[in-house]
Amino acid sequence: MQPRISLEQWRALVAVVDHGGYAQAAERLSKSQSTISYAVHRIEDLLDVSVLEVRGRKAQLTPAGRMLVRRARALIEEAERLERAAALAAAGWETELRIAAEIIYPTWLLLDCLGRLAEQQPELRIQLHESVLGGTAELLTSGRVDLAIASSIPAGFIGDPLMQVRFVAAAAPHHPLHQLNRPLSAEDLRRHRHLIVRDSGTQPASSAAPQVTEQRWTVTAKATSIAAACRGLGFAWYAEDIIRGELDSGALKPLPLASGGERWATLYLVFADPDGAGPAARALAELLRRAAAPG
Repeated sequence: MQPRISLEQWRALVAVVDHGGYAQAAERLSKSQSTISYAVHRIEDLLDVSVLEVRGRKAQLTPAGRMLVRRARALIEEAERLERAAALAAAGWETELRIAAEIIYPTWLLLDCLGRLAEQQPELRIQLHESVLGGTAELLTSGRVDLAIASSIPAGFIGDPLMQVRFVAAAAPHHPLHQLNRPLSAEDLRRHRHLIVRDSGTQPASSAAPQVTEQRWTVTAKATSIAAACRGLGFAWYAEDIIRGELDSGALKPLPLASGGERWATLYLVFADPDGAGPAARALAELLRRAAAPG
């Protein structure tokens, strides 16, 4: 069955809803008000459904109208993604690559990969978002990044496992927890300050981390958390590769927990739009895979 409603007609309906009326939609789309009105009425006539109903002085969506507008938005977004993918294919390399990387991914490894990419395409602009938990998912779902290194895969996306990350509980050697000179329990931890890096999402993902102790400092940057730990101001679970330098120098020391001193997480490589990913995004993904490969 051939579609009876054109993309422009769906776009007109969505514009009427999003911008509050026919006149506003007409101005937004640079069309006449009668053209917008005709497009909406044509949808109602061809589909034999009422999209808008007048209540008082305002037109409001019917239940069927809400469903149509929701699905029309998805249709328009998919058409826009298709056009962007075609433009990328015609133009070759992207001019800009937008990336989200969870802060538990080793920064030095990411910079190595970006450096190799820059050797291939020195004019490529990079926008890097160093994100935490829910912030990574928001960047993907809002379309603000092309590629993400994420600790979970948001609904509606697909991703491939990239690497395993080992976490260790650590504190400065002079921290009181190290002075106990015995295996530590959860009760021992509750008496001391837990250092946490804030979820960068506007609606933070659920996390068990704040439940370890009521004494906690929440900071925005992993560097601040590490610096605080080195000063003996608290303890935290850190990705081992992130604090490798501090562990090697003795500035931080793993806590001798009786259980739970080690945690593991999986990082995934997630394209915002696998079909529309450009050469730069694919090239970086391959570099990241090679960097994470054993040996």
